[in-house]
Amino acid sequence: MPSLPDFRLEKHFARWEFAARYHLTASDAQTLSLAELLALADDDGRERWESLHLGYGETYGLPALRQAIADTYDHVEAEDVLCFAGAEEALYLAMTTLLDPGDHVVVITPNYQAAETVPLSVCEVSGVALRADDGWALDVDAVEAALRPTTRMVSVNFPNNPTGAVPDLDTWTRLVRLCDDRGLWLFSDEVYRGLESGPALPQAVDLSPRALSLNVMSKAYGLPGLRIGWIACRDREVLSRLDGAKHYTSICNSAPSEVLALIAVRARDRVLGRNRAIIAENLPVFDAFFARFPDLFEWAPPQGGCVAYPRYLGADGVEAMCADLVEQEGVLLLPASVYRSELTPTPTDRFRVGVGRSAPEEGLARWGEWLEKRR
Repeated sequence: MPSLPDFRLEKHFARWEFAARYHLTASDAQTLSLAELLALADDDGRERWESLHLGYGETYGLPALRQAIADTYDHVEAEDVLCFAGAEEALYLAMTTLLDPGDHVVVITPNYQAAETVPLSVCEVSGVALRADDGWALDVDAVEAALRPTTRMVSVNFPNNPTGAVPDLDTWTRLVRLCDDRGLWLFSDEVYRGLESGPALPQAVDLSPRALSLNVMSKAYGLPGLRIGWIACRDREVLSRLDGAKHYTSICNSAPSEVLALIAVRARDRVLGRNRAIIAENLPVFDAFFARFPDLFEWAPPQGGCVAYPRYLGADGVEAMCADLVEQEGVLLLPASVYRSELTPTPTDRFRVGVGRSAPEEGLARWGEWLEKRR
């Protein structure tokens, strides 16, 4: 197993996620209860749930689930989908299986830590920073400049965690064409797709036969407890290699989780519509909160997904603000140190806030009162 550093986000959450009273940095949409999810089931889904036997499942995933997932793409068949125990297993196996020590990868920053630390454990990795002063724009010229003869993969995440950034269509298609022209895999983390404030980008796998589109039930669907993710890729030899690697990890997924994921994917329009409505209701609340403190924050809502990355202007610094806030008031945020990169400079005055959970008003009120007392 590759040697990996501590996962900063998970260590921070291990200390505070369930201890803090107000979780204002959640990266997932509001969770459905089991009863709420089952109420969305069609007749087939209900029958599968009620008659389920708790045996082993297929390594590739429940065939009906793979078909339902394939139906969320334009050019994907069920045979192009491989399910995993969450997105993290998928990312880990893709990087450790498809890359060799002599290879090179380009990764955008800031990012979910594993997107850079896992490939760094295998091969050489270069970072390309999103342009913070330009709405976290993607610089395709910088990606192209970072390519080497040994480059095998470009790894991106849009809508982006933690910034909520979404590139424009021309920029996105240019990146896909660049990867195709150079014969590179494009690893596209699309776990927030469906929560955009405007039109969604085409999914990478629909644009390129060499692209790998990563998704999961955890983020846009708001069902992290299911631990079901997937990679869609039209290169079935790639999926076969990942399937072989999965034999050494989870082997197969949880059978109850796969049936529940099937119900959710089939009810995709209702689930995602609900979650977009929660975000739309929350954003004016966050707008009003940050407008109260223009001397302390620079705020912009996410273009997609349910997380944003505001700037903190206070003299104490963002690390102290986040630490004092959770210790004194039980309000949890993620400071910039969680998102530092070994590949590029990253802002040190930012923090992640989540806008996808219901009823943030009480936590924001407690935060606001704390800020007022410190003035």
